[in-house]
Amino acid sequence: MDLTGEERIAASRDTVWKALNDPEILRACIPGCESLEKISDTELEATVGVKMGPVKARFSGKVELTNLNPPSSYTISGEGKGGVAGFAKGGADVTLTDEGAETVLAYVVNADVGGKIAQLGSRLIASTSKKLATQFFENFNAAVSGT
Repeated sequence: MDLTGEERIAASRDTVWKALNDPEILRACIPGCESLEKISDTELEATVGVKMGPVKARFSGKVELTNLNPPSSYTISGEGKGGVAGFAKGGADVTLTDEGAETVLAYVVNADVGGKIAQLGSRLIASTSKKLATQFFENFNAAVSGT
């Protein structure tokens, strides 16, 4: 499933780019993120707790930054294993453009789940994924713009 959207951020593109590459800011903005540690300039390890309907899962895995085109765009992708709950994988293509004193962050998010959590039904998974993606980008906007 793919989700698209954009956020207008009251900050320069360089400031937004630096924030997109800052593990502390990302950890604070990712809903349910318990830990996010930088392994290299393009790899991170994460642990995230997610509740989807009646299933609560804790996913651990790696996050990778690819297609780097500073300070304009990148792809962030990851895969996590949640034990008996199953797995989740996905990513986002993120593009930054200047618009006056603001930066427009456009995104295309894709997500896929498998195992027990996939049995919840595509409608619940889609709505939860959309909610989590929207929450992350709203949190990120607030963190970067200081609102």
